[in-house]
Amino acid sequence: MNRVDEYLQAAERKNTQLSYASAIRHFEEEWKGLLPASSDAIARYLADYASSLSGNTLRHRLAALSRWHLDQGFADPTKTTTIRQLLKGIRTVHNTPENRARPLDLEVLERVDRWLAENIDRSERQGDDASTLRFTRDRSLILLGFWRGFRSDELARLTVENVQIVSTEGMTCYLDRSKGDRQAQGKTYKCPSLSRLCPVTAFAQWTTLAKLHDGPAYRGIDRWGHLSSKAMHPNSMIPLLRNMLSLAGVPDVKEYSSHSLRRGFAGWARASGWDIKELMEYVGWQDIKSAMRYLDTPDAELQNRFEQGLQKGRIRNE
Repeated sequence: MNRVDEYLQAAERKNTQLSYASAIRHFEEEWKGLLPASSDAIARYLADYASSLSGNTLRHRLAALSRWHLDQGFADPTKTTTIRQLLKGIRTVHNTPENRARPLDLEVLERVDRWLAENIDRSERQGDDASTLRFTRDRSLILLGFWRGFRSDELARLTVENVQIVSTEGMTCYLDRSKGDRQAQGKTYKCPSLSRLCPVTAFAQWTTLAKLHDGPAYRGIDRWGHLSSKAMHPNSMIPLLRNMLSLAGVPDVKEYSSHSLRRGFAGWARASGWDIKELMEYVGWQDIKSAMRYLDTPDAELQNRFEQGLQKGRIRNE
C-alpha cells in the first residue's frame, strides 16, 4: 500500500470499511451477483431483499455497491432512474416503522448502578479480584456512555491518555474522530462531576483499579481477571449491556442496544429542559446544519444543568 492509499483509507471510518466489505460479500456470495454489476442486476438484488431487509440496510448495501464501482473505475450503476424509482416503490409497499432501541431511562440506569455497586462491594469482600475488576469497568462504561451520549465505537476508541479529570469539576474526553466529525478534526467532549451516578468518579475508580495509564480505556477481561491490551470491540457492547440489564432484573432486555444509552440521555435532557439545539450540540448530532454551540458555556453552568435534572428524578422517585 502506497502513501496515497494509506491516507485515503484513513479518511474513512474503520466500521464503514468493514460494513461495506460485508455488503459486497453478501452481494457476491449470498446472492451470487457478479461485479461489476449492471443497473438491472442491482435492481433485482434490491427487489429480492426488499421484504426481508430494512430500508436503511438496503440503502447501505446500495452505498457499498456504489463505492465499489467508483473505487474500481467503473460507472456507478446505482445512480439511475430505475434504482431511484425502485427504492421509492419499496418504501411504499414495505412502509413499516423503523425498529429503534428502547431508551435506557434514568430509573433503569439507577437500578443497574445499584446492582453493580452491590456486586463490587460483594466481590471485594470475597476477594474476587476478577469480578471486582469486571463490575467496576462495566459501571464506568454504562455511566459514561449514558451521561456523554457516546456511541459504542466511541467508547471503544476512547484512550486513557485522552481523558483529563479535574477533581470536583468533571472530565474531558478527546476523540480523534467520530461519526459526527466528518472532517476528522477531532473533538473534546465535556462531562461534569455529579453528586450521584457520577461518570467521573466511576472512570477514576476503574482506571485506578486496572492500573491504566495509557491505551484503550475499556478493554476485555478474561475469566481469570486478566486485562486485554486491546480495546473492546464495539459489537461487544450490546451483549454486555443486555447481560447487565438482565442480571439487574430489568425486563425486555432485547429491546435495548448500545443506542439505548444515547437515546436515554437525550430523553432525560429534553425532560430536564434542555434546548434541542443545545442537546444536538452536546450529543453530536449533525441533522441541523446550523447547530448552535450552546455548550461553549462555563463548566459550572453545565454541571448545574445536570444536577437540576438529577434532583427532579430524585423527587419523582421519592
